[in-house]
Amino acid sequence: MKTIKNLFFLLTFSLIAFNCSSDDDNSGSDDDVSPTISFSDDADAWSSAVAQGAQTTGADLNVFGWTYTASQMAAAIDGLSYDNPTWTVDSPQADETHSGFITADETWTNDRFHILDGKVYVQEGVTLTIEPGTIIKGAESTGSNASALIVAQGGMINANGTASAPIIFTAESDNIALGTNAGTNLSIDDRALWGGVLVLGKAQGSFSGDAESIQIEGLPATEPGSYGGTNDADDSGVLNYISIRHGGAVIGSDNEINGLTLGGVGSGTTISNIEVVANLDDGIEWFAGAVNVSNPIVWGCADDLLDIDEAFSGTISNALTISTNVTDHAMEIDGPAGSFQAGFTIDGLTMIGDTSATIDGVSGNREYSDLRDGALATINNVYAYGFRAGSDVELDDATSAANYAADNISFSNWQVVYPSGDDNSVMWNDTTVE
Repeated sequence: MKTIKNLFFLLTFSLIAFNCSSDDDNSGSDDDVSPTISFSDDADAWSSAVAQGAQTTGADLNVFGWTYTASQMAAAIDGLSYDNPTWTVDSPQADETHSGFITADETWTNDRFHILDGKVYVQEGVTLTIEPGTIIKGAESTGSNASALIVAQGGMINANGTASAPIIFTAESDNIALGTNAGTNLSIDDRALWGGVLVLGKAQGSFSGDAESIQIEGLPATEPGSYGGTNDADDSGVLNYISIRHGGAVIGSDNEINGLTLGGVGSGTTISNIEVVANLDDGIEWFAGAVNVSNPIVWGCADDLLDIDEAFSGTISNALTISTNVTDHAMEIDGPAGSFQAGFTIDGLTMIGDTSATIDGVSGNREYSDLRDGALATINNVYAYGFRAGSDVELDDATSAANYAADNISFSNWQVVYPSGDDNSVMWNDTTVE
């Protein structure tokens, strides 16, 4: 089946990727790195250095942000030949720090680290382009100062990574080096070290009071956090080959940031090959919208791996979820909050559980999926294994149970490797409400 066929590609990408202009508020910093190179000569030798824009002091060259050439030649001594080795070195660029509002088109390049200092907003009418292989680090912070990248309604992001050069969002404390795909000092248990990535669009949703648009959770009403509308084909840009790691900063009581939040994102947006690893809250959460997402991997998050709300109507294809002992559900699905009714489709999903999870105490793996509040869903072509005994697909309310009875919630072609003692009667024992 398609899920199994593509699982090896997804796992390969995951394991490679994770081995263990603007206004005055958005400015680069050139104080972080100032490399100096020194060289010395033996007796009877002389040396010279040519620096392009660098400062020269004696035999030391401060080469921050410049290219220099240094050469060394042996002195003329009868009977000996000359030796003239030459070195050319490009010094690293300084980290570039971003904060506040991006108000003009901007490109983030892969030759330096980009630091998110608090919330960074891509405003309406502005395009942020991120080169393949770029590493973005979120400064460690919590509450209203939590670092995050937010693409506001009408803003655009062009983040088109590649399999060999993914775009990586991680914590500032990650010791990952430029040009590589993973550091060595953080593990799957390092969460909530920064915020996350939010994309907000103008596609339709089902909101309380039948509002056309609402404010995304976690952002103050005074900031551009609105999502929802009437344009299901809305285009917020491209996210391709993106890895989001170690996020989920706490912004309030029982309120953390998702790894990737998609609020009212339209089908004109391209989202594929997304990895979310070690987030404290949900891995990916869809609030309303109609965007299609292919090849998502969500791994080791401490709440739900895939979370769907407010009549999201797109398709999720060829997904992979990997639980750990702190994962809650592989999927949590909430129904419409207003009168507008719509459901989504999952076509191809592999769910890998963790048998070390417990029912009480550690919050982990209570169900394969939890559907509630009148959920509407079509979930096809699923392969699941590794869950603890007693895990099930759960319908939590009478409306969801009625939707299941009326085929407005449907499950087809599920293949489950049951733990010892479990069978279909356990897996599907909670699809009715007494």
